[in-house]
Amino acid sequence: MRPNSIYFWNLNSLIPGILISTLIAIAAQSISDHYGAPAMLMALLFGISLNFLSSDSKCELGITFSARTILRLGISLLGLRISISMISELGWSIIIVVMSSVIATIIFGLLVARIFNHGPKFAFLSSGSVAICGASAAIAISTILPHDERSEERLVFTVAGVTILSTIAMIFYPIFTHYMEYSPKNSGIFIGSTIHDVAQVIGAGFTISKETGDVAILVKLIRVAMLAPVIFVTTIIIRKINSVKQGHQNYQPLFPGFIVVFIILAIINSMGFLPHTLTSLAAKTSSWALLIAISAVGMKTQIKEVLNVGLPAISLLFTETIFIALFMIIALHFLY
Repeated sequence: MRPNSIYFWNLNSLIPGILISTLIAIAAQSISDHYGAPAMLMALLFGISLNFLSSDSKCELGITFSARTILRLGISLLGLRISISMISELGWSIIIVVMSSVIATIIFGLLVARIFNHGPKFAFLSSGSVAICGASAAIAISTILPHDERSEERLVFTVAGVTILSTIAMIFYPIFTHYMEYSPKNSGIFIGSTIHDVAQVIGAGFTISKETGDVAILVKLIRVAMLAPVIFVTTIIIRKINSVKQGHQNYQPLFPGFIVVFIILAIINSMGFLPHTLTSLAAKTSSWALLIAISAVGMKTQIKEVLNVGLPAISLLFTETIFIALFMIIALHFLY
């Protein structure tokens, strides 16, 4: 039976790989809780150290299932973090600026990638993760990009890179906002619109003040909400390219199923039907699903191949990070 035929796998063949991925996720979260290390990065590194398990016949199917299906579950549940009322509290001028920063960063990444000797796949993966929501965005974007022999390596490098950059930003951006004499609100806007991962946004924002933290989370949710339209537009472009190459109409769905669920859950949450306890549970489930998925992705990765990505890839991620920060510095200067 082919590993791609996930719908025909029986439960017994999945359990070993899922259990191992889950145990790695628990270990990573424990390290994060006790020592403050980024959970995603820990899960990735632990997974890479156990990559030999992905070729084990008992674990292979479950690891692949975790890296694909559980991953999609985690992304889908992100929709319950978003509601129109929460985002609209910021005002339309900020919403437009933050959305513009996402689009501009992705375009910038695609344009400068050639300078760093990288093609459009890594350019879009890296710029999308920097622009939207770090590791979660990288995972989501990787599911729609055409798969090749280096797909896992690009994803692992991007997740590790944006997580490290987010952690550095979490430390230094509060110092920077103090130096710039930003108000608590403006500090929240800057932090929420420039730091990649949600956890680090929360850490940096509440380091300054509760008001800054609250604003930073709302701004970050605008970026998370951009995930669906970015995936939609990218899927259309990929369909067009494939149709031209293959000489016939490509029937890849405009919206992957998990993005449809993401949108539906965001709409339901915006209507206010769901109790806070349920949305809180969904948020925790999403975090755990993504942690389990990235553990599995790590196990499917060869460290030598990741290291081959090299200095140009690091430079591209760093350049994209600087770009979105400069964009928001200029925007805040003209807005306030």
